[in-house]
Amino acid sequence: MKLRVRAVRTRYWRPGTNPIREIVAALDGSLRDGDIVAVSEKALSTSLGFVVDESLVNPSSLSKFLASFWVRRVWGGPLGVLTRLRSKTIENLRGYPADLGARHKQLTLERAGFLQSLRHYSEGGIDASNLPYELVSLPLPEASAVAWRIKDALQRDTGHTVCVMIVDGDYTYSWRNLHIAPRRVSAPGLVHAGGFLSLVGCRALGLRGRPTPVAIVGDRINPDRALWLAKTVHRYSGAGAGRTVWGMSERFAAGLTEITYEMLESMPHAPIVVLRIEP
Repeated sequence: MKLRVRAVRTRYWRPGTNPIREIVAALDGSLRDGDIVAVSEKALSTSLGFVVDESLVNPSSLSKFLASFWVRRVWGGPLGVLTRLRSKTIENLRGYPADLGARHKQLTLERAGFLQSLRHYSEGGIDASNLPYELVSLPLPEASAVAWRIKDALQRDTGHTVCVMIVDGDYTYSWRNLHIAPRRVSAPGLVHAGGFLSLVGCRALGLRGRPTPVAIVGDRINPDRALWLAKTVHRYSGAGAGRTVWGMSERFAAGLTEITYEMLESMPHAPIVVLRIEP
């Protein structure tokens, strides 16, 4: 089997962008029957307006505790070591911003629940990377429905029948045929086991982690192959302005909340990856 991969660059999708129109325009005339069109969940969530301004969130005592003690002392200490985090990640967690972090943890408590808020990042799919100011993106509430809309639009425009996969950079961990996703997703064969506890257990055991296929429509793909494809997509799509808010801050030499849309738009973005499997 030969896999041909093509990352498709587009402009940065601000909130209010029509992502389906952008995808159709970017892929017009370049598809074949059976192609797999993978799209970043983060880019879709942002363009469809599933974003929250955390500067408007009022932190509670619990969220302040999570930001100041739990993330800094526990994740930045023994839990970070147990879960084999990189030294740079542990260093960033030890300097976790108290006020900004408390507002973020308050939002995750409200949107994702307590157990997900115990994670050190991407709590329930909430993500701050590649967004300006204090904006964060939420996970797509109906990822499969969005994937079907993309598939139908591509078929109407190009006449080709394709598979559409929506991919999140947060890892699913695998042990043999057991694939533990960070949250509940519609992709078949992936199970959810609490988020925080599964993250700690899987990383402590050194299980293989790969980006998560959130939704797959138009074809039946084996879960292990779907995870392999999602990993390929993640590698070819690149990091945009950075995988984390710390990465963005270092790239632009700006504070964590000083990133602007103009800065993000100055970087190459490839929210679409086309996979073509050939014999």
